[in-house]
Amino acid sequence: MSAVVRPRAAGFRKGLNRGVLAVALATALGGLAFTAPALAQQADAAATQASVDIPYESFTLANGLRVIVHTDRKAPIVAVNVWYHVGSKDEPRGRTGFAHLFEHLMFNGTENFPGEYFEPFELVGATDMNGTTNSDRTNYFQNVPTTALDMALWMESDRMGHMLGAVDQKTLDEQRGVVQNEKRQGENQPYGQVWTKLGEAMYPEGHPYHHSVIGSMADLNAASLEDVKTWFRAWYGPNNAVLVLAGDIDVETAKEKVSKYFGHIPAGPSMAQPAVDIAERTESTREVMEDRVPQARIYRLWNVAQTGTRDIDQLQLLAQVLGRSASSRLDQRLVHGDKLADGVSAGAYASQLGSSFVVTADVKQGVEPERVEAIIEEELERLIAQGPTEEELAQAQTVLRAGFIRGVERIGGFGGKADALAECAVYTGDPGCFRETLDNIASATPADIQALGEQWLSAGDHTLVVVPGERTALPEDPAVTPAALELPPVDPDYSTVPTTVDRSEGVPQISEFPELSFPELQRATLDNGTEVILAERHDIPVVQMSYEFGGGFRADQGAALGTSSFTMSMLDEGAGEYGPLEFGDRAESLGARLAAGAALDGGNAYLSALKSNLDDSIDLFAEMLRNPRFDPAEIERVKATWIAGIKQEKARPNSAALRVLPPLLYGEGHAYAMPFSGSGTEESIAGLTRGDLLEYHADWVRPQDATLIVVGDTTLEEIVPMLNRHLGEWEGVGEAPTVQPVARVERPEQPRVYLIDQPGAVQANLFVGQLMPPTGAPGETTLDMANEVIGGSFTARLNMNLREDKHWSYGARSILTNAQGQRPWLAVAPVQIDKTAESLAEIQREVSQYASGEAPPTDAELAKIQANEIRSLPGAYETASAVLGTIGGIVRYDRPDDYIARRTARIESMTPAQIAAAAEAIDPNAFTWVVVGDLEQIEQPVRALNLGEVHVLDANGNPVADNEPAAD
Repeated sequence: MSAVVRPRAAGFRKGLNRGVLAVALATALGGLAFTAPALAQQADAAATQASVDIPYESFTLANGLRVIVHTDRKAPIVAVNVWYHVGSKDEPRGRTGFAHLFEHLMFNGTENFPGEYFEPFELVGATDMNGTTNSDRTNYFQNVPTTALDMALWMESDRMGHMLGAVDQKTLDEQRGVVQNEKRQGENQPYGQVWTKLGEAMYPEGHPYHHSVIGSMADLNAASLEDVKTWFRAWYGPNNAVLVLAGDIDVETAKEKVSKYFGHIPAGPSMAQPAVDIAERTESTREVMEDRVPQARIYRLWNVAQTGTRDIDQLQLLAQVLGRSASSRLDQRLVHGDKLADGVSAGAYASQLGSSFVVTADVKQGVEPERVEAIIEEELERLIAQGPTEEELAQAQTVLRAGFIRGVERIGGFGGKADALAECAVYTGDPGCFRETLDNIASATPADIQALGEQWLSAGDHTLVVVPGERTALPEDPAVTPAALELPPVDPDYSTVPTTVDRSEGVPQISEFPELSFPELQRATLDNGTEVILAERHDIPVVQMSYEFGGGFRADQGAALGTSSFTMSMLDEGAGEYGPLEFGDRAESLGARLAAGAALDGGNAYLSALKSNLDDSIDLFAEMLRNPRFDPAEIERVKATWIAGIKQEKARPNSAALRVLPPLLYGEGHAYAMPFSGSGTEESIAGLTRGDLLEYHADWVRPQDATLIVVGDTTLEEIVPMLNRHLGEWEGVGEAPTVQPVARVERPEQPRVYLIDQPGAVQANLFVGQLMPPTGAPGETTLDMANEVIGGSFTARLNMNLREDKHWSYGARSILTNAQGQRPWLAVAPVQIDKTAESLAEIQREVSQYASGEAPPTDAELAKIQANEIRSLPGAYETASAVLGTIGGIVRYDRPDDYIARRTARIESMTPAQIAAAAEAIDPNAFTWVVVGDLEQIEQPVRALNLGEVHVLDANGNPVADNEPAAD
């Protein structure tokens, strides 16, 4: 559960390979992340509509609930997506944050189901389950097996029609605490105060967008139980909602089931929506703010046309040309030409009352931000004066078209087909408004784009420059008593139907579940010796492939740390006849996505190609693999950006901890003793030479002993000749290096605690780690399940303790990542700073009691994990990317083709005693703790816990000389 906040900050576009573990942790912790509106990435051509569409049928219940049905039989799952037309724009002064607070409250059980809302969904294997709030709407969504649709509709209708009796003071206090920790978690990041400042600058006081989605601490603290209940009565009736059912469902079934579960719920008052108010500005304004950031960042914003208009649709194209494309105007000038910025971006972000056009730039250290600001202005003025070229516009249209095609593969989740239909219905009343968006983009001319720039981007901008310095907490006005919310009468035309559901019987129980049908793995061998593994998926005209190589972070042992990641990232920075800009242009003109990266035990190169341009896309892919240019000037440019990215890693508490943990767990000199991101250090990257890159490429990017995984709309008969034409003659040079086994490491004899100072932090980020047997070792699956009990899911013990019971954290998780050597087990929790020691003690207690057998896994915990692991499989493989990832694991860890079936059978046969025995592998007496926080506030309480010998480290993992505790 998380707020959907304003657009994400710019970083350099390619960035560092953050590694599987870092990405998994970021996801598990539910950090604040911008999710672009479903239409923001959509496409252009009328031809696309003919081949890739979202057909739907709709109906409205007598109580006003609008229902949209899209049938997609590719998997036995149904996406259930409910949008309520209420967001932070609807909050009165003095009660900011109410919409987001209520999003959390609606996950805390109902009158007829008082438990955690996630529990029944976990038991049926739901996937893509979450809720989000933004300025304009609140949504709840989940994908469930087709046989569990009744359960999902029962649950959604129960929180729509039977919620208020379950909201008591205890629940309100609990979720208020969780939300406040979510707020702290966002503000604790570098640049974390930006969007609060920008909202206040762009919209005058009293405008619905003036305040942030998450609201103020004072207002959250002032919220009374009656305030909350009145808010619910006002906004969460069926006539203010849209329900989308997409997937293995038809309209007749939908009518019967939706009427059964929702038809009895009375309509709510007819609440008025605020009038469109773009808040057009005529003056340019500028502000500078200090923050604990590694480099200056520029934000430049304009208020532009609202969602559902031709202008906002076509402004997507202007943004693409200006700063979103890999070879955009700003990229060419600031990143590649003058080399004044490490990254730039531009975007048009649609909202109901008025939208935002945003340009961001990360300024290189040592460069005055004013120089970058001046160039942004020059390039914008030139684009407005001349308009884009025909070629630029066509390329932008192709990129958006390809984005739409890829987006409609998913039926649910963030930005899937259900989201697109709901967004259109809520904001325009037409579920198919995306078709008009496609037309608007396809029909745009250079003159249209030029005119839009002149109209919207010539005046009224605001620039915020964040520079390194001390952070000052943003002041909050004291809460005021809002005016009484007078609810208008319910429209008498709404009516209900008698219910046939006896809710006293509880949630419908599901006894039958669909089985996973994993695609057959077909094999062939290319002329160059590479094995091809194909899994056919014909639901969208896209083909994805991943060339799996050896090497990886472990190959950096004895060399410069980061060599593997840096080399792989340079493959698409120019190849053959293409320089980096030309390479990006060629990829975008084909609607293709190409990338390469490294992980602990190997590297891979990736291609996603439109079926219509498959041959040409493979040609470019082959050029990237065989003939990377590694131009010295480009190496130096990317080095500077890469080093800036390392500094960004060290400024963020989570990634700072993940940089220092591996050397502590594995010991200096070990193949895995490096930042989990694989990014290396400033010194190691600065010392890289072109020869180092050429050597790594020759050693590890070679067709012999490699595997090419292909998933998508093709066949072996089609793809193998095409691959041979472009790659068949490719040969590696010389002998491949010998892969040294990863050394085994003994656990420490005593627990250890390491503190990293983050002055002024409002949260502490807690990590505890320990090494476990490698992926593929005996008992691997049982150990995975043991981790699930303690911290692998929302309802696992750590999260239920620190978030739901104590509300000291926005989320606590544990994770086991894959590795050919010993793999790390980590538990992690960001907690409010004044509960650092208490939270450490709770983690130690929970894990110790679990691992020792004092609090063994219960039958109910095992049943929940078994159900979720097995029943979620049909939904887990909804996308080709998920299939591609699993096949990648089969290749990397030498698993059998039927690995999923074998793992499923193993999980089905598990007993609590087996999981308890596996949990004994966790030894709290050999833990390594890392805590990132304000040392002045946390050091003495942590030392007093006596968890282990305490050391203070800097951001590089080096001991701080004066780290003795102060004398009493």
